[in-house]
Amino acid sequence: MSEFAIAAREDFSDVTFLLEVRHPQMARAARPGQFVIAMLHPQGERIPLTIADYDRPRGTVTLVIQAVGKTTRQMQQECRVGTSLFALVGPMGMPSTIGSARKVLCVGGGLGVAPVFPQARAFKEAGAQVTAVLGFRTRELVFWEDKFRRACDDLILCTNDGSAGLKGLITDGVALALRREPHTEEVIAIGPPVMMKAVAEATRPHGIRTMVSVNPIMVDGTGMCGGCRVKVGGEVRFGCVDGPDFDGHLVDFDDLMARLHRFDPQEKAAHARWSESCRMPQPAGAVPQSAQPPARAAAPDAFELPDPAEEVFGG
Repeated sequence: MSEFAIAAREDFSDVTFLLEVRHPQMARAARPGQFVIAMLHPQGERIPLTIADYDRPRGTVTLVIQAVGKTTRQMQQECRVGTSLFALVGPMGMPSTIGSARKVLCVGGGLGVAPVFPQARAFKEAGAQVTAVLGFRTRELVFWEDKFRRACDDLILCTNDGSAGLKGLITDGVALALRREPHTEEVIAIGPPVMMKAVAEATRPHGIRTMVSVNPIMVDGTGMCGGCRVKVGGEVRFGCVDGPDFDGHLVDFDDLMARLHRFDPQEKAAHARWSESCRMPQPAGAVPQSAQPPARAAAPDAFELPDPAEEVFGG
């Protein structure tokens, strides 16, 4: 059996899916906030994915993936129970600091809901009172609601269209959470950069420590390539070895979002080549590639969560 065998899969929506990968050593070593670099094939792209969960007794790590580019769409088609990944390197990055805060707010937007879960659980296990705010565009995209309810003291679910929970932006959920718990000591926010920026601005007037998890362009994951440069407090840091967690009040989100578009032409060309040559059937329920809307860049002032078929950055 391959060391990186896929032990379980779950599809949350037409574009979002979960893979549980067998890797006993990584499962023992993983900590909240860390990530892996995965390769589907020997000649494939190396992509960073935040660890969404880990099961030490079973020897598995959980990855939640959104099919938005060539490699993730290919993974959506090919990764099934019984298949395996060519490579899985990690855990990488600095683990999140689970400090002594007694009241913590964990905020997850879209795909960022998955990687914020280990942190919420770790704070709860450390004795903190944990509130979670989860934001989705619509009810059909909601996942892990029950999992968060079991791990947290309070859960505020937000949807843009009001089909589940609170109708509004995720910052509306953050404002409600801070009214309920005005003595919140720490906020963790994971999601697209535009969302994390909005959460950081919402907590800035309150002076609440706000940590965000950034996922910049990354190649080697060891700090050698320099592609994951992030400006934090006016200084250049590296997302792969200094992060992925940084003080949200110090991150230059505008620079981060601009850098994320650096290789757009190459990404679109790679996806076009793969789409033309791919003859594999689409997974059940998947939206045909020809019917999917073109990717659209998120505007820095657009605080709503992106559509699942759009480019989703961060988390």
